[in-house]
Amino acid sequence: MENHYVRFWADGVYRGQMLEWVRETLGVVLEIVKREEGQKGFAVLPKCWVVERTFAWLGNYRRLSKDYERRLHNSEAMIYLASIRTMLKRMA
Repeated sequence: MENHYVRFWADGVYRGQMLEWVRETLGVVLEIVKREEGQKGFAVLPKCWVVERTFAWLGNYRRLSKDYERRLHNSEAMIYLASIRTMLKRMA
C-alpha cells in the first residue's frame, strides 16, 4: 500500500527505474525536483536546499565532519545526537 503522506525529494539523477523501485519497495512517493526550462548555471532548486542545509548543520559537529566512527550504528547515533542538540538549541 502506497503511503501518500511520506514523500522523498530527489535530484533529476534519480529518475527512471529508481522511481518505481522506491514506490514498490518502500511504499512512498519519490518526487523529482526539476530545473526550470532553459535554465543555465547554478540556481537553488526548491526542496533540494533542505538536504544541503541539513548536511551543513551536521558538518558543524566535529565527529560528523570526518569519518571517525568505525561502526555504522555509532555514526547513526552521532547524527541523532547532533540533530537533538540542534533542536534543543532552537527551543531555548
